[in-house]
Amino acid sequence: MSMRRASFLVFSLYLLLFFPVRAQHYVNYTADSLAFAKGPWQCDTMEGVRFMCTHFTGRQLFNSNQFLSVIEIPRGARHRLRFVADSSRATVSEFALRHNALAAVNGSYFDMKTGAPICYLRIDGRQMGINTPGRNDTVNRKYYQFATVRLLPSGKPRFLVPDSLRMAEALLPDSNIMTAGPMLLRRGVSVAQHVEKRFVAGRHNRTAIGLKPDGTVVLLVADGRMKNDAEGLTLIELTLIMRWLGCCDAVNLDGGGSSTMYVKGHGQDGIVNHPSDNGRFDPQGQRPVANAILVM
Repeated sequence: MSMRRASFLVFSLYLLLFFPVRAQHYVNYTADSLAFAKGPWQCDTMEGVRFMCTHFTGRQLFNSNQFLSVIEIPRGARHRLRFVADSSRATVSEFALRHNALAAVNGSYFDMKTGAPICYLRIDGRQMGINTPGRNDTVNRKYYQFATVRLLPSGKPRFLVPDSLRMAEALLPDSNIMTAGPMLLRRGVSVAQHVEKRFVAGRHNRTAIGLKPDGTVVLLVADGRMKNDAEGLTLIELTLIMRWLGCCDAVNLDGGGSSTMYVKGHGQDGIVNHPSDNGRFDPQGQRPVANAILVM
């Protein structure tokens, strides 16, 4: 066993002991947590940024097959995050190549017909998207608009649960703001979810961003909609995984067919997961998206 693999297992078991799941969401996940820690993780380090992936088969995790891809940016790394968007949709790999990024994932939600963001988005001081109103409620925000990622001038993320008023982010002073949601973890505590919602309880491709107590940034993509290879995660399962990765704060981003991870020099033309828009378990099913999060 490599030193990196051994260190990962020790750290994961430490988390299981000292960061228990909130009782409200309690199911006996002991077998899943051990399977996660002992999974066939493949690891690589690029310029101080860590890339890991694993494929759980034989229904090892949550009684399902799962393919997970993870990027970790340790505190002190010279890399920073950057939000990008365009007036016309582009694939995650196109955004990454256009800006010469080391890595990238898809960002927040958008209108599939128009390509316009449907959550608040501000990039380099320019407002590019707002929280679209509900059909019968033009004041309060929608369920997937209840988490905001702010980028400090250093490019490091900070997270907050915004005010319920639909346009509360407009009052924030930050130059780069991306709203998505819901929040999964806040200050080490699992955030309660509306489990009756299909969006929460259904298994889907998922993308998430998190922050560890030591400042390490975590980006996760879980493949989905491919029963024999990768079934996807519920939001409760996604929360558990972000906790097992060591996050104290975590936000759910856009998912489904949008979920994509790019890592320069890896995978097929940089795509290291299996985007599902082509219905095949391969890297070729990228969906053009409205915005992305880059590792610069």
